[in-house]
Amino acid sequence: MANILVNIEKGIEIGAEDALKWLGRAQTSLTAAPGVVAALATLAAAVEKPLMELSSVAVSPLNIPLDIQTAVDLKAVWPSVKAFLETLGVKF
Repeated sequence: MANILVNIEKGIEIGAEDALKWLGRAQTSLTAAPGVVAALATLAAAVEKPLMELSSVAVSPLNIPLDIQTAVDLKAVWPSVKAFLETLGVKF
């Protein structure tokens, strides 16, 4: 009976440790989230129209227009976007 309780306790300890590691990574993502969400929304909006017109993409390369200020803003937040996506398992 004591062995069973020790094994259960060890399992809970390991589970709690894993949960704390995950929460630490989630907190890192949440701190960067406002700029990251804005950047991803900007990119999604820029990509939406060309993707909806796939017949034209088949003829010519995908062209995503960004004005200079949007490009500068995206460049400034890009490290945070990459860090956020890496927490989701995206490899660069």
